[in-house]
Amino acid sequence: QLQPVESGGGLVQPGGSLRLSCAASGFILDYYAIGWFRQAPGKEREGVSCISRSDGNTYYADSVKGRFTISRDYAKNTVYLQMNSLKPEDTAVYYCAADAALFRSCVLSKYEYDYWGQGTQVTVSS
Repeated sequence: QLQPVESGGGLVQPGGSLRLSCAASGFILDYYAIGWFRQAPGKEREGVSCISRSDGNTYYADSVKGRFTISRDYAKNTVYLQMNSLKPEDTAVYYCAADAALFRSCVLSKYEYDYWGQGTQVTVSS
């Protein structure tokens, strides 16, 4: 079973930073576009950021542009989401997902992703 594994969540004060990691269990992340999504209580799961498979293009939701950065570490088979200047509205469960599509850039639509992790909680509160 191919499943990404997230880590790095926690409790942080407003203005603080966290780095989430998405590691591969049983597959090589390089072969997939990787997306980060989040879901707050009572809300739909929304796309936060993604990094494409082939060209490495990255995309961000407007709400996180300039604050979050997605990156790959090929040697460690890991994708990171660096989150800076965190706000209370960033509080959510964050999910990593893998998209097996070959010939397009990554997208922030949850419907395009094939494999999902279990999620990691991020809480931004004073």
